[in-house]
Amino acid sequence: MPTPDDSKIKEKIRRLPNRPGVYMMQDRLGRIIYVGKAKSLKKRVSTYFQPSRRFLREQPKVAAMVDMIEDFDTLEVRSEAEALLLEGKLIKQWKPRYNTDFTDDKRFLLVRVNIQDALPRFRLTRFRNDHQSLYYGPFAHAGLLRRTLREMRKKFGILLGDTSPMPLGKGMWQLYSDVRGEIYRENNVVTCEEYRRRVDVACQFLQGKSREWLVELRSEMMSAAESQEFEKAADLRDIATALETTIRRTRKFQRHANLLRPMDPTSALADLQHILTLPGLPLRIECFDISHVSGTFVVASLVHFNRGQPAKGNYRRFKINSFVGNDDFRAMEEVVARRYHRLRREDRPFPHLIVVDGGPGQVGAALRAFLSNRIEPPPLIGLAKKRETIIFPDSRSPLNLPLDSEALRLLQRIRDEAHRFANTYNAELRSRRIRESILNDFKGLGPARRKSLFEQFKSIERIRAATTGELTRVAGIGPKTAAALHAFLQNS
Repeated sequence: MPTPDDSKIKEKIRRLPNRPGVYMMQDRLGRIIYVGKAKSLKKRVSTYFQPSRRFLREQPKVAAMVDMIEDFDTLEVRSEAEALLLEGKLIKQWKPRYNTDFTDDKRFLLVRVNIQDALPRFRLTRFRNDHQSLYYGPFAHAGLLRRTLREMRKKFGILLGDTSPMPLGKGMWQLYSDVRGEIYRENNVVTCEEYRRRVDVACQFLQGKSREWLVELRSEMMSAAESQEFEKAADLRDIATALETTIRRTRKFQRHANLLRPMDPTSALADLQHILTLPGLPLRIECFDISHVSGTFVVASLVHFNRGQPAKGNYRRFKINSFVGNDDFRAMEEVVARRYHRLRREDRPFPHLIVVDGGPGQVGAALRAFLSNRIEPPPLIGLAKKRETIIFPDSRSPLNLPLDSEALRLLQRIRDEAHRFANTYNAELRSRRIRESILNDFKGLGPARRKSLFEQFKSIERIRAATTGELTRVAGIGPKTAAALHAFLQNS
């Protein structure tokens, strides 16, 4: 267990500022196991290494985490509100083990729907007990949740956990054996198929209701942060993050179950050829995706599949060069033009099919990239996420395939891989920017000299490793500034 007697830890704590920031605890392998925020980095981080550590005896999980700490890093920010937001971003990016444990330990209520049952019921639980059910939540407001479920029972005719339906024979079921069967809007005697339709509608409603609560939670979080109630804001942020994750997982539950089933690539390619009326099997497929954060760090990915399998040696990633801001259509047009202009120049073969992540706007942008460069486009489609709709660049109507279609499952795998590759590159750039932002805290360096430093050394790690003499070779950096900058970086 690390203690202040450990010279490395002790010296790092001594140099910490009494300023807001975010700290990242690391284990012996350098993995980030916990991210936290602090009003004062020095005071907060030092509490983990005080000899008494009385609070650890009351929190076993915290004690277990402290036993694993071998090192830590910090990022200083301007305010507690900024620390709160940065903490949330870093937790989402790195998913540290102990942040997940602490969030899960809150044990807020969930709604569980076991879709394996003949007549699924909507039950309340505090634990995720299986992977065969749909879960909605967690919800902090238990009274509001229970009231909502009671209203859903009246509105949709669904079962909660307070009754046992009775089989009547010939595939018919009686949902309620008491007066409730007469006062609810829907028929009390149903088939399994009819009841399943009710469940589907109720799940869609509950998912939509979850989104409404998510908006409310975020509004409460920002109000708490503006009122400087940062602990309350952090709790609300954790709840909102967990709810957002649950909504996303629920929406993708059935689709992922399909994707995990074994798939015959040859059969999928043959189906795709038939459905899209292609001239031959689409053995080589390329897919594009755009990723950004509110118009910043705009990047694109290209993944290449050969005979239904990823060919990672042909993956490419792009920074957007032609403009600054949030415009997915312009970004798509740029990267598609860059890719196939180069293939034509190098006399390399085009793919048999191009897929873009998006709807008509993205498909139109990709088509413009070919037409404006006078390049004959290969077959081109879009895959719109909301309903997994195939979009064509010509007069054909949008197409929705069955969720168990081999062709659709292949397109989903390719699209999801492009999405993953784009997001990974985006996260890499954001992490690099966070590391590089340390130069903003060094007084005496303006934008021009910071730019010159990065043009010379390419990364903050190389700037930190440079000698004073090497720093003076950068335009505008004199011996005095170089010495001060070198000392600042060594102590940061």
